[in-house]
Amino acid sequence: MINLLLCDDHRMVREGLKQILADAGDIDVIGECADGAEVLRQARVLPIDVVLLDIAIPVHDGLEVLQRLKKEMPRLPVLILSTYPEKQYAARCYRLGASGYLNKSVDSDQLIIAIRKAAEGGMYVSASMAEALATSLGQHATRLPHETLSQREYQVFKALASGTCVKDIADQLGLSPNTVSTYRSRILEKTGASNDVGIAMYAVKHQLITP
Repeated sequence: MINLLLCDDHRMVREGLKQILADAGDIDVIGECADGAEVLRQARVLPIDVVLLDIAIPVHDGLEVLQRLKKEMPRLPVLILSTYPEKQYAARCYRLGASGYLNKSVDSDQLIIAIRKAAEGGMYVSASMAEALATSLGQHATRLPHETLSQREYQVFKALASGTCVKDIADQLGLSPNTVSTYRSRILEKTGASNDVGIAMYAVKHQLITP
């Protein structure tokens, strides 16, 4: 059996996924959670073979959780399952150590295949992403401005694009306002935006947030 930890902040989504996975016969959901902090807590104590993780979760977003999991448990496979477009998020997730990136529109057979492949130590890449990833992960690939942001810069970028003020971002990330302001300056420079509204417009244009 493959012991799986499931994280999605919508209970109905979790219930639907559990039913799909139960029908597989060899996948056992031994833990489920609705936020990033709970993922980290359960991953440290449960005998997990694979984590199935959404990006848009509260407390710690999926990208931060992925990064922390791979730092603490580098051999633990993490699959990302998200509504965000593959072309915008998959490359970043793979760079952070994900074993696969799937859109929530994926059919159940492919989801099960991805989980089994991750549990065996492999990497799942959908046919639609293979060529794009080969280009975006290439040494000489031309990268979009937001793809050059560090993980911490990207967290600040997403928060600014969503309208969160510097002080609140500092509180959420455990940073000083001055540090967040420094990240903001780097983000403005890298994206070419002139202010927070410009950051938000950039994020919407590239489908990084929902308008």
